[in-house]
Amino acid sequence: MAQFMVFLDVSIVNLALPSIQDGLGMSDVSLEYIVTAYSTVLGGFLMLGGRLADTFGRRRLLQAGLTLFALASLASGLAVNGPMLIAARGLQGLGSSMIAPAALSILTHTYAEGPQRNKALGVWGSLSGIASIIGVILGGVFADGPGWEWIFWINVPIGLGAALLAPRVVPESRIQTTGRRFDTPGTVTLTAGLLLLIFTLGEATTVGWGTARTLGSLAGVALLLSAFLLIEARAQDPMMPLRIFRLRTMRTANLSAVLVFGTFGAMFYFCSIFMQQVYGYSPMKAGFAYVPLAVAVAAGAGIASGLITKVAARPVLITGLMVGVAGLLLLWRAPADGGYALDLLPAFLALGLGCGMVFVTLQIAAFTGISSEEAGVGAGLINTSQEAGGALGLAVVTTLAYNGFEAELAAAGRDPLAIREVQAAANQTAFLAAACIAAAALLVVLMMPRAKKSRT
Repeated sequence: MAQFMVFLDVSIVNLALPSIQDGLGMSDVSLEYIVTAYSTVLGGFLMLGGRLADTFGRRRLLQAGLTLFALASLASGLAVNGPMLIAARGLQGLGSSMIAPAALSILTHTYAEGPQRNKALGVWGSLSGIASIIGVILGGVFADGPGWEWIFWINVPIGLGAALLAPRVVPESRIQTTGRRFDTPGTVTLTAGLLLLIFTLGEATTVGWGTARTLGSLAGVALLLSAFLLIEARAQDPMMPLRIFRLRTMRTANLSAVLVFGTFGAMFYFCSIFMQQVYGYSPMKAGFAYVPLAVAVAAGAGIASGLITKVAARPVLITGLMVGVAGLLLLWRAPADGGYALDLLPAFLALGLGCGMVFVTLQIAAFTGISSEEAGVGAGLINTSQEAGGALGLAVVTTLAYNGFEAELAAAGRDPLAIREVQAAANQTAFLAAACIAAAALLVVLMMPRAKKSRT
């Protein structure tokens, strides 16, 4: 429930943004912060959330995160202006940064490495993809139905209910902290570095990559993260023990997660735009167009969960990425005057199948060899890779897709067919760029060590 809710809110606002803009009178520039406020705070505080879960109790932090998320969702729906909504979305992100690593570390602590953990992580990984797609569907339904406020209010009973249910279902666990110190300098430098990184990546699409603001921010990120590594190398009780990076499978899984979530994050964003701008779909119609993709994600997750107990993670990841790349290439070839059944449906089925296989397998690979005492660190790391990857991928793909877009749109004048062709070309560039990022992820996975069984 916790994982589903966190990933649902990553995507649920996409199709509802025009309705929110009309309802609150927000500008196009400020509208972007509804998305980035959530993802920036979520990505920036994930590693801190993982360490707090290990130190103060995973179930305790899970309950606190669920309660904060539910209350912030209530405030989001009650927002009367843009700044109030953006602030509430930031609090949602803070709650999610407590929920995601706590819930994931509970799973890895409860189940020993092997078939049982693989099954648990298979369910977890599949929900990442399914929730992202169902979020888009619900966003369209609520935007055209009872109102955009319900995309937030739906979280209130779920979050509070899960917080109340947790003590009856979830065992408490934590690291034995006798004689240990909380790594405050490491916590501050890493959290500040991640916040600045994800914010900079989101802003680069608006202010430009070559501006002094973007370059200065990236230099600040490099300085903060370098300071973090120096602190961790010398700390007696580091927030992130650097020894975990000796695990080659874990390193490969996290790098792959950056690229994979960059791919699929950009894909969901541009597919929503493509269907509404080019094919003229309403938000609700665009939402329901994702239903076959959601079914395919569930099927891919089921296939991966069955295979991962019999074969190694590597071939499953390779297969899933190849299918995903094929789906993106089909989208790239979708014409402006095309149709759903012939041009979009085959691509969605391939993307869903590949997405389900990859999400499940990456979660399992990311925890191979990590002890239960460091479950929170591992959970924070893989979730941070996902969030940073989503921000990075969207920033890069958006920059490529909209290069020269304004000039081409101006040249099209008021001709609706010419405007649609320009919009279609920008989206097709985005799909091709996403396919290239997925191909890069495939190359990274090919470097993953071979193993006879998934647990190795």
